[in-house]
Amino acid sequence: MREFISIGQIINTHGLKGELKVFPLTDDIRRFRKLNEIYIDNVLKKVAWCKLQADKVILKIEGVETIEEALKLKNKYIEVNREDAIELSEGEYFIADIIGCTVYDENKVELGTVADVIQTPSNDVYWVKGKTEILIPALKHIVTSISVENKEVIIKPLEVWQ
Repeated sequence: MREFISIGQIINTHGLKGELKVFPLTDDIRRFRKLNEIYIDNVLKKVAWCKLQADKVILKIEGVETIEEALKLKNKYIEVNREDAIELSEGEYFIADIIGCTVYDENKVELGTVADVIQTPSNDVYWVKGKTEILIPALKHIVTSISVENKEVIIKPLEVWQ
């Protein structure tokens, strides 16, 4: 498992005094209010303040005082230590932990590796790359078990749910 969890991506500057506009990569944008420290490129940074917009976050990081300094951070990811990440409920997983898992059906047939997780309004979809590419809806009646420790996802056989 990864030591850091990405919670946002810096998409632009905001204003002239080094503020950053962040696209959140978390289900709950309010978690940014609780941040005191973040990592950018594995470097610890102190959060001075944040302001929530409808679907974005404006973040002020100590030591970033000009638009020029802020521009250098554009497109970088904001990360937190795994132990500082939010607590997940049972059956919930960080996308970073699902990506890279090997997908098998219940008959032990290897289908490939999760290359990405596509988030849709109704459910997540696992993009699996193997001999062929497969899109697997992350639904309880299709995905029967996930073990991030073993890097495995088990699904019903394709012919059952297609």
